[in-house]
Amino acid sequence: MPSPLLINVAELLRRAGSIREIDCQVDADDFNFDDGRIVRGSQVDIALTLEALTDGIVVHGTLQANWNFECRRCLRTLTGRAEVEVHELYQAVISDPDAYPITGEQLELLEMARENILLAVPLAPLCRPDCPGLCPQCGADLQTDPCACSPALRDDRWAVLDTLRDDQSQ
Repeated sequence: MPSPLLINVAELLRRAGSIREIDCQVDADDFNFDDGRIVRGSQVDIALTLEALTDGIVVHGTLQANWNFECRRCLRTLTGRAEVEVHELYQAVISDPDAYPITGEQLELLEMARENILLAVPLAPLCRPDCPGLCPQCGADLQTDPCACSPALRDDRWAVLDTLRDDQSQ
């Protein structure tokens, strides 16, 4: 099956300064994200501008994808929409080590979009910046359930460091 983001750029390559707009939605499953954070079956919004240069094509625009994950402190399910601005270079003869290849007269935008979306999705999101998380002793969600656990006992092996910390704070 051909890639939904395989773009014929023969016309662009003929004249520097030529522009082509790409505005579409691609099923997230077509990207093979292999990442549980990206919502399977959702649509990835793609709004890109391709601009021909003398030695390649500049691709810039935005990519958006839905994600879901858990708060890193309280484990509540979170959902969001990752949006990333892209500015990438494609070249037939690679002179820039960060450039993507132009194969024949076609650009494969799928891999570039995949990489940028994965980088935009948060690795360890928080439901809110001051999330108290879970009690380390009983596992109660400290946002909703007050914890009746006794304060953690201090380990005597760390007493010297506690003293040093207290001295530094004065």
